[in-house]
Amino acid sequence: MKKILGIIAGEPNSISSEIIFKTWKLRKKNKLKKFIIIGSIKLLTAQKKKLKYKFPLHEIKRNFKISNLKKSEIPVLNVNYNQKKPFEKISIKSNKYIFNCFREALNLVKKDKISAIINCPVAKETLFKKNNLGVTEYLKKKFGDKSKVVMLIYNKNLSVSPLTTHIPVKSISKKIEKLDIVNKLKIINNFYIRRLNKKPKIAILGLNPHSHSVSKYSEEKKIILPAVKKLRKLNINVIGPLSPDTSFMIYKKNKIDIIFGMYHDQVLTGFKALYKFDAINVTLGLPFIRVSPDHGIASNIAGKNIASPKSLIESIKFVNRINN
Repeated sequence: MKKILGIIAGEPNSISSEIIFKTWKLRKKNKLKKFIIIGSIKLLTAQKKKLKYKFPLHEIKRNFKISNLKKSEIPVLNVNYNQKKPFEKISIKSNKYIFNCFREALNLVKKDKISAIINCPVAKETLFKKNNLGVTEYLKKKFGDKSKVVMLIYNKNLSVSPLTTHIPVKSISKKIEKLDIVNKLKIINNFYIRRLNKKPKIAILGLNPHSHSVSKYSEEKKIILPAVKKLRKLNINVIGPLSPDTSFMIYKKNKIDIIFGMYHDQVLTGFKALYKFDAINVTLGLPFIRVSPDHGIASNIAGKNIASPKSLIESIKFVNRINN
């Protein structure tokens, strides 16, 4: 069955609709394949009018056929949602709507109607509260805790991946396990080989400053170094544990493709200093590909028509590439 990419509209009161409209406008220039939007057609129409875009939206049915999608209209699989103004303040009002959009997208994946999911940004603190802390964790929970889900922040020059994602810093050391490191890097390595046709070189960071602990217990010696040795036996090209503070200085010289760290900001801080938002967030280890732009909701500029669609465009290009 021929499949298409599905884009979840994301937080209603953000830059999501704007970057969708700009991406649609630039689709021919960027040679993007067809995609559908999963969201409220009523709200998207109001936001389109507010942002002064002229192209039409077209509501599609859940059993749509790709051959029937019109080239000149944005196809929208409608998820009901009402608000008085095109853009309002962020609140819990939209939570049910966003989760319904995710459910619709996951159902389309199960029915083999779409090949991958791109979700536009959501307000994680408002949406997930204390239950989950991000889309990565939400999808992991939906597909079972045994699913080895990996966050990969991808750029063609360098990618990064954290062992732990959105957890308090005080909990990081307790969550570092040899088997978890090995399993996640196997998933990343296999993804690069199968989908990107490349055997990557991976740098594994230590946890402590300079990858050295002054206490009797050293995560580097007890956990990380044994994981490195195990991965080498599996013919995975890894080095480490490296000192976190110099890793982003030496990656080019050492031809490193991926920096794998022990926690979120350990790798994301250096990465964003280098590439800002020229990246995409890829969730690996699921039975489908999930991608999102690597930026937030930017509610402070919602409705102002000044947001850049670059990360969403790159997300679509990436999915188009790996699905070839």
